[in-house]
Amino acid sequence: MEKDLTQVVSTTGHKKLGELPATAICGNDITSSCLYVSSLAIIYAGQYAWIALLLVGGVLFLFRKIYGEVVGALPLNGGAYNALLNTTSKRTASMAACLTLLSYMATAVISATEAMHYVHHLWQGWPVLYATIGLLAIFMGLTILGIGESSIVAVVIFLTHICTLSLLVIVGCIYLFNHGFDTFAINFHQPLKGSIWHALFFGFSAAMLGISGFESSANFVEEQAPGVFIKTLRNMWLAVTIFNPLTAFLALSIIPIPDVPAHQETLLAYMGGIAGGPWLAILISVNAAMVLSGAVLTSYVGVAGLVHRMTLDRCLPQFLLITNRKGTTYLIMIAFFLLCVSILFITSGNIAALAGVYTISFLSVMTLFGIGNVLLKIRRNRLPRPVRASASTVFFAILAVLAALVGNAVLNPGYLLVFLQYFIPAAILLFIMLNRTTILGVLVYLLRQFEDSHGKLMALTSYRLKRLIMRIHSQQFIFFTKGDNIANLNKVMRYIVENEHTRKLKIVNVIGDNEVVNKKLIHEVDVLDRAYPELTVDFIVIKGHFGPELIQELSTKWHIPKNFMFIGSPGDRFHYGLQELGGVRLVI
Repeated sequence: MEKDLTQVVSTTGHKKLGELPATAICGNDITSSCLYVSSLAIIYAGQYAWIALLLVGGVLFLFRKIYGEVVGALPLNGGAYNALLNTTSKRTASMAACLTLLSYMATAVISATEAMHYVHHLWQGWPVLYATIGLLAIFMGLTILGIGESSIVAVVIFLTHICTLSLLVIVGCIYLFNHGFDTFAINFHQPLKGSIWHALFFGFSAAMLGISGFESSANFVEEQAPGVFIKTLRNMWLAVTIFNPLTAFLALSIIPIPDVPAHQETLLAYMGGIAGGPWLAILISVNAAMVLSGAVLTSYVGVAGLVHRMTLDRCLPQFLLITNRKGTTYLIMIAFFLLCVSILFITSGNIAALAGVYTISFLSVMTLFGIGNVLLKIRRNRLPRPVRASASTVFFAILAVLAALVGNAVLNPGYLLVFLQYFIPAAILLFIMLNRTTILGVLVYLLRQFEDSHGKLMALTSYRLKRLIMRIHSQQFIFFTKGDNIANLNKVMRYIVENEHTRKLKIVNVIGDNEVVNKKLIHEVDVLDRAYPELTVDFIVIKGHFGPELIQELSTKWHIPKNFMFIGSPGDRFHYGLQELGGVRLVI
């Protein structure tokens, strides 16, 4: 047994983001949807588009508490992946991550394409498709060079965007005051393809794209100051609930519905040109290019963080962790760029198709986040959290999102096929990574059957594969126990066997100076060690104080990353927040 380890106090740290910069970073993503969601809602809901967008704001209000509870209890970067990783299996969490990556990809392509369409509105000779590829390549280069999301730049872009939208609303209201609501009256009496409920349902389904980016704040919560995350959710909700219905209402009051499809990609600039003149159209186009470019950068930064976390958790190939001289994981950026370009060509830059792909993936992530909230209530109920979403809130939120998913699938079955073309290969890759030792074991068995007839070549290959399996299994894991009973310890062992590639587990019991080792615990660990022959279990008692310093010291001494360390769910009396433990995972 090891004891009396010296504690080391970490002196590293950085300033946390306040409310404005944190809101700006995620707000640039979600408020950029104002530039294209109004036209989509009008195409499907007609004169009732603004009502459909208000319904979307109502659903987002429900998700404020859902996200607030989950991220408040598990304040770690990773969004839905982190929520499900700490409440269910790694396989389920990986599927959520796969959907999140696909939504990031569609977001980057939509934002880049829309930005170039607004530039094309200023210069008709602008090659939208190739310019979109160029913009994606520029941000790939910037992120490879190590230029991340600057909060100062984000604040400037965000405030400029909000001011521009406000100016458009003011000018639009002045235009209506001078010209009346004749256009709105004509639009209101336009025939619908079906009933009002039909229009509202499909308009609502398409308009759910308007809350794209709401998950962004959860992906960098560790960089936010205490209490800021809840405020970012409130601010994002206010922005989309105010501006999205307003811009749709103004568009219906200024532009005839039959003219909307022709100006789908640049509807706000077209509306600004009618209401205020060419100067406002130019201002909106320039602002749109800025804020949509900011959303592209957000996608690169977000996907880099998520893929890096997944690779550390051994869900993706380890070569993605290779860095350049700047310390940037450049292969992640290159792979993301190539995927974005491929989906751009597959959809031919069609905004509606891209929006359909994004909406399906994004709504799936929202659904999984709601499920994560339910699992958090059931399996991690002891975790302290700043807010709690009621059962009815979670139920109606999930029901609304599922309805929107069905609506999008019915509206555009072809978009579902494009979505599956990317989701299925990604899911297969994750399946291979999560079951790679089993697959390698099968290959070793097959190769050994041919060793007699093919001689040393097959023997050498099977030997190398066996060495690879041993190297994968050599990674050690830690579970910190407070003296858990054998049932809890059995849950830990079963989880590790089912979810992690390892043959070595250290069960560490941290006790105070005046405490003695629990002999019953030693016996129970010994029983479980014999019950799980595939694991080598070391029981270690350490006298000291369990906290971030001890975790850091053990991680350094034993070369075990903190994300390969597990604890049980802490209660209200635990001295540290989960985010202070450096990524330690919950297992019971």
